[in-house]
Amino acid sequence: MKWSWRIGRIAGVDVYVHSTFLLLLAWVAISHYLEHQRLADAAYGLFFIITLFGIVVLHELGHALMARRFGIRTRDITLLPIGGLARLERMPEDPTQELLVALAGPAVNVALAGVLFVILAFTNGMAALNDVNLVGGSFLANLVAVNVALAVFNLIPAFPMDGGRVLRAFLAMRMDYVRATHIAASIGQALALLMGFLGLFYNPFLVFIALFIWMGAAQEASMVQMKAAFGGIPVQQVMITDYKTLSPNEPLSRAMELILAGFQQDFPVVEGDQIVGVLTRADLFRALAEQGREIPVHQVMQREFETASPTEMLETVFSRLQDRDFLSMPVTRDGRLVGIMSQDNVGEFLMIQAALSGQR
Repeated sequence: MKWSWRIGRIAGVDVYVHSTFLLLLAWVAISHYLEHQRLADAAYGLFFIITLFGIVVLHELGHALMARRFGIRTRDITLLPIGGLARLERMPEDPTQELLVALAGPAVNVALAGVLFVILAFTNGMAALNDVNLVGGSFLANLVAVNVALAVFNLIPAFPMDGGRVLRAFLAMRMDYVRATHIAASIGQALALLMGFLGLFYNPFLVFIALFIWMGAAQEASMVQMKAAFGGIPVQQVMITDYKTLSPNEPLSRAMELILAGFQQDFPVVEGDQIVGVLTRADLFRALAEQGREIPVHQVMQREFETASPTEMLETVFSRLQDRDFLSMPVTRDGRLVGIMSQDNVGEFLMIQAALSGQR
């Protein structure tokens, strides 16, 4: 994710923190300081919020480690001001496996709350549970309350929360996956509307959460629909075969001419019969602004790039395009360029499929 910094690696999973997390730290420190105007309160607030996000990491690791049991890799975990995000390379297609992966995160919070509860019981701190106060109060009692709140919040039956995936898993045990997703997404959006309405009268923060749920539900439904449309289709059926290439020693002005003359935005750079680089539109415009149009392509092209095979499944290649923010990817067979896979081309393919389905 852009604007994120890697802060470590736990159980083989890279952990990142988004830059906006600093805004949350500043807000917590200031709000705690203004409560009693003491630096000790600000330090307590920072320590508590860092501990809280440590718990969030453990929650996401619960998902990651359960997914690993089913052979699913976790790309990374990113900490955001609104919580954590574990990016699995894919969701399990077996509903029972998805159910277990979805429940693993809240289960971590329930387990932590149970351990902290026992510690409070043995240290005679149970009375603190009656006066939970995030600004001050008992540190352990606050953590118990936070873990319970995280478990309950994440089990709301709406995407992108864990509860939405739990609901879909139960539905998918009785119907096909796409229909189960649409029903779960619709229920989530209905809850978002209710939450947004209540937020207008009681708590504006609920409106923000409602928007988050609404967009998450729509995105999940769209992704599953797209996955269903891509099922069993190889790249060679969708790739662009009428494309232009550049040679390493051609000037950037040649790339300008090709962009203005056609639809192509990224250009494979070919020497002999081998692809040696890729000139992206972003790199081209940046070089034109800084160095001019006469410099050779090889000074600007990307020498490290990914390629796809024409026999790869469209779903896998499109996922790689999105994960790495590529607009296009060369398609090669035995090292020789045979086509180009682009996000625009995939979109056009989906529209054609939708039109054909409508006709049928």
